[in-house]
Amino acid sequence: MADIKPVTAVVPIIGFLFTEEIDLAMINQELVVRFGNPSMNSDKISFTHTQYYNAEMGNKIFRQWYAYQKKILPDELAEMKTLTNSIEKKFMNGNNNRKINIDPGYVSLSNLVLASTKNYSHRIYLDQGIYAEVSLLFKHGHFRAMEWTYPDYREPAAIEFFEKVRSLLKK
Repeated sequence: MADIKPVTAVVPIIGFLFTEEIDLAMINQELVVRFGNPSMNSDKISFTHTQYYNAEMGNKIFRQWYAYQKKILPDELAEMKTLTNSIEKKFMNGNNNRKINIDPGYVSLSNLVLASTKNYSHRIYLDQGIYAEVSLLFKHGHFRAMEWTYPDYREPAAIEFFEKVRSLLKK
């Protein structure tokens, strides 16, 4: 029998999909209380990987990732997703459509894990209706996409950002 070892803390990350109407600084004010100040963020890029969100958010959508200072334990991911869902609801427009989609997750030394409210064959149930998905694996010095990894998380800019977050965690 193997000894049970303490769990290692991970870096919380948020992937934002948002319209021009959203001020991410205002959204981050909601998150700072729980996760501390952002420790780094990616560049803001146009989100053109799918039209899935267009009916709800319009045709001009942006993507940006943030990492936060306060480390969390991996089992806090379900709580993180319920928090971000409540923040999304606060910023809905008059038609009850989102102006922002907040995708929480975490970076560990071995992977990037995202939270989802949708079950699927490669997702594991956590708690409170939330599932976890390993989206990137760290192997041979770099993050590698899985067959189910979202296209924007496969982009070189995304991989580079998550590798910087991992380096920060490693220090």
